Amino acid sequence: MQRQVISLRQESRQSEINIGHGIRRHLRKLVLRTFGQFPGKLILISNKRVFQLYGLEVMADLKTADTKVFPWLIPEGERYKSFRTFESVVNTFAHIGLERNDLVIALGGGVVGDLAGFAASTYLRGVRLLQMPTTLLAQIDSSIGGKTAINLIAGKNLVGTFYQPDAVCIDTQTLSSLPPRELVSGFCEMVKQSLVSSPKLFEQTVGLLQRFHMDQAILGAPEFESLIAAHCMFKASIVVNDERESTERTDSRSRRILNFGHTTAHALEKVTNYRYFRHGEAVGYGMLVAGELSKHLGLLSPNKLERLREAVQLCGRLPAAGKLDLTEIKEALKLDKKSVRGQINWVLLDDIGSPRIVEGRAISNKVLGLSLREGLGISRRRIERSH
Repeated sequence: MQRQVISLRQESRQSEINIGHGIRRHLRKLVLRTFGQFPGKLILISNKRVFQLYGLEVMADLKTADTKVFPWLIPEGERYKSFRTFESVVNTFAHIGLERNDLVIALGGGVVGDLAGFAASTYLRGVRLLQMPTTLLAQIDSSIGGKTAINLIAGKNLVGTFYQPDAVCIDTQTLSSLPPRELVSGFCEMVKQSLVSSPKLFEQTVGLLQRFHMDQAILGAPEFESLIAAHCMFKASIVVNDERESTERTDSRSRRILNFGHTTAHALEKVTNYRYFRHGEAVGYGMLVAGELSKHLGLLSPNKLERLREAVQLCGRLPAAGKLDLTEIKEALKLDKKSVRGQINWVLLDDIGSPRIVEGRAISNKVLGLSLREGLGISRRRIERSH
């Protein structure tokens, strides 16, 4: 088992990250070490599929004579990260009499983690939280750093909080049960993170993706666990120095660089009503668009753009995007939550491992349209017919 500790200076609060193969079977020890004693009540938030795989095992490990464990299952899918589901969750908290010293456990992927985290951060102005991410994307990204959110009709993650979990428990064994598209989604997030981190992490990530296509058993190997730890360490290093994603920072260590690929990704998810793309799949396309923008602005060399494309291709097949409406995507981009003073802030690349934040005014409508078409595979002929 690998153990990492994030100390967030802004709140004098620590979030402990624990990584290991089969670590869920030692959750009792982790809870005792983190909190000193077992809570009186514990609510396990998950979805049906994940709960059937791991929920009963986790509940059995945590249940004691003095602790009541309650399961609460949400439907599966990004569209359920909503006010309606949130209201049901916090009403359940009230019904069982959850107190501040009790514990919320999020067992699942990014949707479960975001929703459970938002509910924990707001109920009684904050109850204790343990993240147990079961997807690759959640393990290296959404469970770490304290971002919680739900979606609005207007756009994704527009309502949320910054709320650090007390601990994160990453069981790499859960990766073996992921459907293929969830793996593709996680791989895309890995590539995204490595592209804004360093050439070393990028090459390490690409190398293990190449090995995965030859031997899928690599998911259970110590090398893959070490790769997950490296990604967690990188994200933690960014969060520690910019926990709340300051809009004033434009340097390469700003938390905003983690949004590479996400501007287009969130627009794609919105225009398809959160039903067509997995989040990481949309990020895959978002990286391709950001790479094209970087090339057209003279930032990223053609050979490095090709390396980016090859890395995204290694992640696996993405759902076709060539029939999406370019005008709808551009309208959705305007609602990006990362906009500052009405301007979209794009995260682009000078090089692999060298991100740059670029204001939208520096990108002409022509260059944006061209980059979207190239990145998404939308033909000019189809666009002309639609107008």
